[in-house]
Amino acid sequence: MKLVVITQRVDPDDPALGATVPMLRALAERVDELVVLTLAAREASLPANVRVKVIAAPTQALRGARFAAALVPELRSRPIAVLAHMSPIYAVLAAPLARPLRVRLLLWYTQWQTNPLLERAVRRVDQVLTVDERSFPFASTKVRAIGHGIDVGRFQCAKPPGRTRLRLLALGRYSEVKGYPALIEALRDVDAELVIHGSTETDAERAHKPEVQRLAARLDGRVNAADPVAPEEVPALLAVADALLSGTRGGADKAVIEAAAACVPAFSPAPAFAALLPDTLRFDDDLPAKLRAFAALSVAERAALGRELRARAVEQHSVERWADRVVEAAGL
Repeated sequence: MKLVVITQRVDPDDPALGATVPMLRALAERVDELVVLTLAAREASLPANVRVKVIAAPTQALRGARFAAALVPELRSRPIAVLAHMSPIYAVLAAPLARPLRVRLLLWYTQWQTNPLLERAVRRVDQVLTVDERSFPFASTKVRAIGHGIDVGRFQCAKPPGRTRLRLLALGRYSEVKGYPALIEALRDVDAELVIHGSTETDAERAHKPEVQRLAARLDGRVNAADPVAPEEVPALLAVADALLSGTRGGADKAVIEAAAACVPAFSPAPAFAALLPDTLRFDDDLPAKLRAFAALSVAERAALGRELRARAVEQHSVERWADRVVEAAGL
């Protein structure tokens, strides 16, 4: 029983895609053989039944050719499915190769904006997997919500610091969709500090970071727009934070679920987290009031809230649950 996964990068230290590695490990536990096609790979301590094939190339056309050359031999042995992980282009390219052999084609996707390539991919795959129906940009009978796939075992509950001045944390790329300017503005009349750790993967993000830093400088040193951190540093950062802030309104920011797994309250406006977060942590234009109410909670109240969040994160978003649902979608 073999499963083929196509992903952009296999790198446990990548700030954005490092979470892919525990997903691959969980899938490998459920199949006899896992084949991973990727543009780049580093040592990731994957199980012995995982084979990684790198298809990097200097041009798009050559990458497409190498992708086909790597996938075709794997299809001959009839894998249970091919899963394109956050890569609609590879779902499109795989379709004419997998369909004649009746190999199921799956797409995992969690962004909130649509585009013609994504819509084309959805027409060609058998099923679309996502965190929540509201974490996918349009309605389709093919969409199935399966949770986010967080390695909750990486996170341990720490006693809430219980500070009067909140120490807040934000994680994620310096993309405009992260809403960092609005988060900074919300802190103007709140007794709180905020550290943002984000990467700049695109020209737009590199241009946006100085704007975030300029806005941060207006709050008298209470906001620090800092550099990215490796995934293994995230649990320690959460352990000393009073709460996490996410300004992402669409999709399902995985940092929110990681915070919940660490018993750290997370504030988010995203509809996709309606089942994870209580109303006290979900905001629209009332984030300052929600933060002041949270700051007034006792240490015991914050601890109880954190334990409830972890229980929900385990139930809804563990990587084990995610992998089980992927295998089910593959037809087993």
